[in-house]
Amino acid sequence: MWRRGSLLGLAALFASPALAEAPLFALPLDCSLGETCYIQNFVDTLPAEGRVSDFACGPLSYDGHKGTDFALLNRAQMATGVTVTAAADGVVRGTRDEMPDTGLSSATEAMIAGRECGNGLVIDHGDGWVSQYCHMKLGSITVSKGQTVKVGDPLGQVGLSGRSEFPHLHFTVRQGERVIDPFDPEDTATCGAADQTLWAETPAYVAGGLIGLGFASTVPEFDNIKAGTAHKASLSRDAGALVLWAYMFGTRSGDSLRLVISGPEGFSFEHDTTLEKTQALSFRAAGKRLRTESWPIGAYQGLATLTRKGKIIGTEAISLQIAP
Repeated sequence: MWRRGSLLGLAALFASPALAEAPLFALPLDCSLGETCYIQNFVDTLPAEGRVSDFACGPLSYDGHKGTDFALLNRAQMATGVTVTAAADGVVRGTRDEMPDTGLSSATEAMIAGRECGNGLVIDHGDGWVSQYCHMKLGSITVSKGQTVKVGDPLGQVGLSGRSEFPHLHFTVRQGERVIDPFDPEDTATCGAADQTLWAETPAYVAGGLIGLGFASTVPEFDNIKAGTAHKASLSRDAGALVLWAYMFGTRSGDSLRLVISGPEGFSFEHDTTLEKTQALSFRAAGKRLRTESWPIGAYQGLATLTRKGKIIGTEAISLQIAP
């Protein structure tokens, strides 16, 4: 998907008197950024201006967003159980664990109103610092009010409760009533990484990329892609079409996507498209219809490459078997 990277901001942090007593936060869930999870949204740095921007002047946020969204790849991954962990030492201030993992829809909006965080909890780190964890899985929370936790302690699992349209952990940091962006705690970032962060190891800023890739015999429904059920590892010789799809996040107008399929007996297919809209989540699919009696038997390879302004920002490969 993309290479994971990190920058240490610890030394710079202690150079700031205003943040000398601030906690440092670890990754608040058990996943590998860029492999099994990614950051979909950051804190909106322009909440009062009617515009949207993350700390790097990118579009990975939405109006008034107050946290960092650590997203899973699909709902199937959520079902296997991804652990949410304490990002710093503290005391649990309160929990909620009663809302179903239905996500936001017209049918659930009224039920969610006033409880947008869904299942979650708040940890008090002292000196007015708190962290909040939202959209956790129903029945998964393993801590209770008043309990002391240490960094890395399991708290529950990532879910789809509350005002959520994809499985993720919404993580918010506050000091008193003020929302603090852990990537830019002193509002000093100028379209790039701040000199100081509240991360023990600062996650790399990834401005968009590929989430998943798969084969199918027809263009899949977007909901099946988000569910993690769209990819077919094998197809029959008489499948009506051979389709390669790519699931993406943070795409921008002008990005280019190339889809390539190669297979036995010299089989090849290439498709290039320029994306017209900036979108938080999207997919594209392309392929060939069956024009002969059957597809050549054997192994096929799919490759997707996402490019922005001439630079590759994501590449992923996947295989398919055409069975006898």
